[in-house]
Amino acid sequence: MLLAAIQPSVLRRCSRFLPCYQDAEEACQDVLMQVARNIGGFEGRSKFSTWLHVIIANGSRQTYRTLKRRAAEQGYGEMPVDVADARTTSVIAGSRLDLLDALERLESTRAELVAPMVLRDICQLDYKEIATHLGIPEGTVKSRIHQARGQVREYLLAGL
Repeated sequence: MLLAAIQPSVLRRCSRFLPCYQDAEEACQDVLMQVARNIGGFEGRSKFSTWLHVIIANGSRQTYRTLKRRAAEQGYGEMPVDVADARTTSVIAGSRLDLLDALERLESTRAELVAPMVLRDICQLDYKEIATHLGIPEGTVKSRIHQARGQVREYLLAGL
């Protein structure tokens, strides 16, 4: 019953990350599976919605990495030739893909900066919720978000 109740919200939130509806559906299914597997691990230190946001953010980013890897393995490079590159067909969708690429790059160099930024800027959680969930002081959350935004801005301006 829980999965059925949260599914529409999870799909909507996955769509914030992934511009293609089918990709968002795939991420949604992965997220629902993660929730089903890990519900016993929810300790109640933060709100359920915060815990769910983290799973959605991680699941959506993982789906994006998987799709990108599949495309590369099939010899398409970044995108399959029969699928239009969202960067050239939609400013919003292209911006999302560029942001996901920038987050992936940031994660490889400063992984501790990614979660606070994603939770604040994409999941739209307040600083206190983020601090509680991550178990770090609110000032540290703000500092990491500031640093992450600067790094992501540099990556985006440099064209990755």
